[in-house]
Amino acid sequence: MDNDCALLTVGQMGEADRLAIAAGITSLQLMENAGAAVAQQIMAHWTKRPITVLCGPGNNGGDGFVAARHLVEAGWVVRLALLGKLAQLKGEARVNADRWSGSVEPLTPAVIDDAELIIDALFGAGLDRPLAGGAADILAAAAARNAAIIAIDVPSGLMGDSGVTLGAVAAALTVTFFRKKPGHLLFPGRSLCGEVVVADIGTPPSVFETVLPETFENDPAHWLARIPQPINGGNKYCRGHALLWGGYPTTGAARMAARAAARAGAGLTTVAVPPEALVIYASALTSIMVQPIASTEALTVLLRDQRMTALLIGPGAGLVEQTRSSALAMLATGRPTVLDADALTIFRHDLMSLSQAITGACVLTPHDGEFARLFDIRGDRLARARAAAALSGAIVILKGSDTVIAAPDGQAIINSNAPPNLATAGSGDVLSGIVLGLLAQGMAPFLAAAAAVWLHGAAAAHFGPGLLAEDLPDCLPAVFRQLRDRGHHPAG
Repeated sequence: MDNDCALLTVGQMGEADRLAIAAGITSLQLMENAGAAVAQQIMAHWTKRPITVLCGPGNNGGDGFVAARHLVEAGWVVRLALLGKLAQLKGEARVNADRWSGSVEPLTPAVIDDAELIIDALFGAGLDRPLAGGAADILAAAAARNAAIIAIDVPSGLMGDSGVTLGAVAAALTVTFFRKKPGHLLFPGRSLCGEVVVADIGTPPSVFETVLPETFENDPAHWLARIPQPINGGNKYCRGHALLWGGYPTTGAARMAARAAARAGAGLTTVAVPPEALVIYASALTSIMVQPIASTEALTVLLRDQRMTALLIGPGAGLVEQTRSSALAMLATGRPTVLDADALTIFRHDLMSLSQAITGACVLTPHDGEFARLFDIRGDRLARARAAAALSGAIVILKGSDTVIAAPDGQAIINSNAPPNLATAGSGDVLSGIVLGLLAQGMAPFLAAAAAVWLHGAAAAHFGPGLLAEDLPDCLPAVFRQLRDRGHHPAG
């Protein structure tokens, strides 16, 4: 995975700081660089105006003292307030407090009376208790005044590892250092951080020789070179044959998934449907083949065709025994299989049977409701997806505005490009079809899942307002062209 897109936990970031210091950068220089970066971003985003810096008793507060000093040196009018007493400050925070030549006021709501900008340097990402007392009061007062807040690292009260809020208020800008944390991307953290800027404070990339990230932000850098491309002299079977189960009487979901699989590059796509649904599917699909299948036994016979390289069941399948038996028949082939929608819920009382049946590459695509029905797992979104992947042995795509893709080995990717218009009926069916199309071409399941989620979001952004799920597949060619034009060249 690309470490440029790594997301570091609070503990890993602390270790990165320790390694940077061991490499010859003093902790005082790291703090100086961090505070200077905050000041630079403020000056890049706003013209001079009254600003108040709210400093906490730790290193986050030390960053605030540095930022205040740089702003004053640039001619800004700055007030600074401290939570606690100067005598309580230690280490680098105390050194930078001593370098501050202005007054230090007590932390009361009065210090923001004239402020148009407020720097939140109260607590960093490691806070593990709810905001309370003076810190909570002044941030609530700042939010009530609609003043623009600039958070250092994360908004105070936001947990960096999970995005869970313990009383944080929304910032307009968050300046963090070296790498983002999961909490910058996971809701509600993402909505509270505003614009997130990652500043270089001198931490050397060599820290990744010791710090081994397991969580990454979704980006084409991870997977684009692995998306299969048509080859000269090839034929349609070289690009894979995708097979999916078509439900009845609900037919639209599978039809959209089939079209998405084809648009994602599958050389052939076949929908297996009950005989009574044949006319409906055949009249609506032209480049997609339709195969009447009357029973799970007939499906098993069809699956003997080894040219079928990836399988999908769930969209519109119905909560019936045939969905369960057909899903098990697909998994029994050992070929890459996607389970979505009804093919997940049908196992809600029998997760053990599902887990035992997963012996090959498998991708599960639950939204939160389906996840809760299938897995009895608590915790934050990232932790739940990871635990579900380990328990099931499958790649898990936990769908949402902050979709998490998790692998059984603990690797996880958080997606951040999904626009709000993607929240429309049927969009999940299209996503499962994109995963199917990439798997059919031989793409590794974890990377195929990550790529599909990103492409899904990019297609929605390309279409814009008024999106219907059925619009998404036909936006994929434009997204692939945009990736090519940006200078990304998938390997053949």
